[in-house]
Amino acid sequence: MNIEWLGHSCFKLTESTGTTIITDPYEKSIVGIEMKKTNADVVTCSHQHKDHNAVVNVLGAPMVLSECGFWEVKGVDISSVLSYHDDKKGKKRGENRIFKFRMDGVDLCHMGDIGEECTVHLAEGIGSVNVLMIPVGGNYTIDARQAKEYVDFIMPDIVIPMHYKTPGSAVDIEKLDEFLELFDENQIIYIDGQTLEVDREYFDTDSTKVIVFKDNVF
Repeated sequence: MNIEWLGHSCFKLTESTGTTIITDPYEKSIVGIEMKKTNADVVTCSHQHKDHNAVVNVLGAPMVLSECGFWEVKGVDISSVLSYHDDKKGKKRGENRIFKFRMDGVDLCHMGDIGEECTVHLAEGIGSVNVLMIPVGGNYTIDARQAKEYVDFIMPDIVIPMHYKTPGSAVDIEKLDEFLELFDENQIIYIDGQTLEVDREYFDTDSTKVIVFKDNVF
């Protein structure tokens, strides 16, 4: 399967069968960068803020998922877990949905705009994960240190940081540096372009690998 980062918290996940999922599409007026328009079978929205719910930017007639539940779409299992966009049980910014996908035998988790710190209850609700997509930029979400706590608890094979300051971004969030400093250099893998082809070799190591799309780093 392939993972293409479209910027901010938006990814295009493509199974070998051709089934495609877009996570958290965004508006340029909010994020400051143009989202590539592309077709998808499913769109997931972690919450209803305009930098995460711009379904209009997804072509075709996708199924839109924004609530908690379980679905099976063209052979892909999808589920979502309730969490909060802040550390006050949603009183500041509301709820957030964490989505999980099983594609080509790989378990992927998109944390959305998670704002609450890691707890045993929430981590157990997420369960086993091969690929974790997690915000690290702070301010509106968890910061680098809090994201590392999730990584240490969940222990994914791959972590893909998202929702951090990239060239052209107008969002008031931190750059990636602080998160990367929490890992050993041999854990960090820099990728040319925007697409990662998930290979089983990533799952045969003793430590989590951090994937960085280097075109989006200052």
